Amino acid sequence: MTPPLVELAGLRVSVDRVVYMPQLEAPPDRPHPFVYFITIHNESPQTVTIKGRKWIVTDEDQRCLVVEGDGVVGKFPRLEPGEKFSYNSYHTAAGDCVAEGAFFGLTEEGDAVFTRIPQFPMQPPA
Repeated sequence: MTPPLVELAGLRVSVDRVVYMPQLEAPPDRPHPFVYFITIHNESPQTVTIKGRKWIVTDEDQRCLVVEGDGVVGKFPRLEPGEKFSYNSYHTAAGDCVAEGAFFGLTEEGDAVFTRIPQFPMQPPA
């Protein structure tokens, strides 16, 4: 039986910056690339290893793109209490949209935990 997934108090995410970067590669149906800078903060008393993530990008017509995967930018950061992990990556958008999601991890005791990625806008310049 799989242990229940719980939101871990003290494990939190900050969206540090979002930058429109038109020079990056993007598919024709989503021609607007945005680089986002994220920090995962472990302010809990437990050591946590981030095992995966899920993003939900919702456009102005309420269409959702769901992106899930293992790790974070190819890594599985292990965060002891008081540590943080910062990275950047990017999403591509068709137009105005918002992104949000969650990171999933395991404590050293084997408890499955998550923390939410706060919603942030991605709006191409007019």
